[in-house]
Amino acid sequence: MGRSIEPLVVGKVIGDVLDMFTPTIEFTVHYGSKQIANGCEIKPSVVANKPRVHLSGSRLSNSLYTLVMTDPDAPSPSEPNLREWLNWIVVDIPEGSDATNGKEMVVYMGPSPPTGIHRYVFALFQQKGPMTEGIRLPVARSNFSTRSFAAEIGLGLPVAAVYFNAQKEPASRKR
Repeated sequence: MGRSIEPLVVGKVIGDVLDMFTPTIEFTVHYGSKQIANGCEIKPSVVANKPRVHLSGSRLSNSLYTLVMTDPDAPSPSEPNLREWLNWIVVDIPEGSDATNGKEMVVYMGPSPPTGIHRYVFALFQQKGPMTEGIRLPVARSNFSTRSFAAEIGLGLPVAAVYFNAQKEPASRKR
């Protein structure tokens, strides 16, 4: 039903960020007219603004989802297991709708890779019910762990994921 996880394994998203899972829902991520495909390269200037994220499925469903976006290649001086940079969290996204219909818990921060190629991962989790006001959010964007966050709030394994690559854009030279 869901998309293949092979590109997530090859790109080391499975392993570095997420545990092996079986996709059960489709979702799309668009920056303007550009749809994100696993492993595609996008310039940070193109992804500076919040994307449009659409979940497939029936609008009549009561299923709700949490979306987490991270950069697992952000340098971290401590704890290599908690080395992701948190870019965005949206909870209570209804099936068959857009992330704009959910609750943004951590405001979107566009990618800004300092050096090298960075992967930006969108992980989608099915919730057991509506998220309560008592969710403990991360105190900082650095040293985030998608696995730990999902475990803490009872999300389990993801139901879908997609990622793209970005690297620092060269500064424009004026003459």
